Amino acid sequence: MTVAWARGGPDLLVTLDRDAGPLGVQIQDQLRAAIRERRLGAGERLPSTRRLAELLGVSRGTVVEVYEQLLAEGYVESAVGSGTRVAAMPAGGPARQAPGVVTASPSRPADVDFEYGIPDLGSVPLTDWCWAVSEATRTLPTAALGDEHPAGSRHLREVVTAYHRRVRSGCAVAEDAVVVSGFRQGLAFALATLAQHGVRRIALEDPGPREHDVIARRAGLDAVPVPVDDQGLDVGRLRETGARAVLLTPAHQCPTGVALGPSRRRDLVAWADEVDGVILEDDYDAEFRYDRQPVGSLQGLNPARVIALGSVSKTLAPAIRLGWVLAPPRFVAGIVEEKRLSSRGAPGLDEEALALLMETGRFDRHLRRVREVYRARRDVLAAEAEAAFGPDRLHGLAAGCHALLRLPEETSEHAAVATAATMGVRVNGLGRYRFVPADSEPESDPRRPALVLGFGNVTEHQISRGIRTLAKAVRTR
Repeated sequence: MTVAWARGGPDLLVTLDRDAGPLGVQIQDQLRAAIRERRLGAGERLPSTRRLAELLGVSRGTVVEVYEQLLAEGYVESAVGSGTRVAAMPAGGPARQAPGVVTASPSRPADVDFEYGIPDLGSVPLTDWCWAVSEATRTLPTAALGDEHPAGSRHLREVVTAYHRRVRSGCAVAEDAVVVSGFRQGLAFALATLAQHGVRRIALEDPGPREHDVIARRAGLDAVPVPVDDQGLDVGRLRETGARAVLLTPAHQCPTGVALGPSRRRDLVAWADEVDGVILEDDYDAEFRYDRQPVGSLQGLNPARVIALGSVSKTLAPAIRLGWVLAPPRFVAGIVEEKRLSSRGAPGLDEEALALLMETGRFDRHLRRVREVYRARRDVLAAEAEAAFGPDRLHGLAAGCHALLRLPEETSEHAAVATAATMGVRVNGLGRYRFVPADSEPESDPRRPALVLGFGNVTEHQISRGIRTLAKAVRTR
């Protein structure tokens, strides 16, 4: 896509050697090279002759002659009122790819996309966000425009921890919080800190969120799987792994949708005390529940053993790249140091905007609104799935924005996903969330086939059409 520079765009880099021959020839040669090499794209506007002459310290007549010569050679085109623009290169011309451009292989775009973890992007409260950014810009002291506190905005840390105490029954305070640029950055910092504290092995849910094993290994930890059943992570199996840390999604397990049962929660906290261990709590989907009371954070049960991680990627939008880590005091300094050496921090204005959004009630108002949107979509999904596949096929519906669709046992999960893609429906099989050891290649999952259906960013009409298409894909596998 051609960038539509206004009024000729930024200054154009042309270097002249005033002892190396005619200046006009040097300018021509450099502009030709820039156009051939695609550093200047077709349709891109060049500076006006007056502006380029001022920039290079030459006469305007010299630049006029340069543009006229390039026009005659077909490198540029000119129209009244449009200025001078780069001409499209002929089909046989050079096709060097611009630096950093990756050409994607063509594929049919999905008519219905059941990708999990994407909120309703059409419901993002942009008006409220614009207000919050504007208010942050207006009220933030000049001193706050410099480098932020290493742990992040004090205001946001106070708001986030107060919110966590009030809504999630946590007990963290601002000194326990570190603001990060999203969940994964917080996870990477926390794992690196655990490694520095002597933790060598971490247990992960199987099936569980994708690539968490990769992130753990990059931090120097050995990642081992622990199976998940209808009560969540199997703590008995966890004890067999020899791990001293575990990462899990207790409020609405990804991808099965189950909540960690009460007895499992108690057993998990007891395990952490027994092995001097650490629980990393991904507070995934905790804000969205429909048919049950909200489940409190594990951090409130044992704050000395739990690191809670959260973000606004599901509640607001992934593009608002803000999250937080609530950690026991002995880990906070290490996480802050990881952040300082890695990124220096999230944008300070955005941090202040998020604090204002939450503190003024606009964040909660948004959550209440989209919770009803997701509830309606969940109900349509349940009805369509039962009509197309029969009863008791859809699981994990009590909370969150995804569900698990169990397929008939003889179904090839891989074939169903591939066939659905040819019919315009994108969906992930449960096998994509299975744990893959570092020295293994992914294979077809021999266990009971299932599909993971995210319904956060699809309309009710798309849900109906998508489920019916999936039923056809399964029948024609």
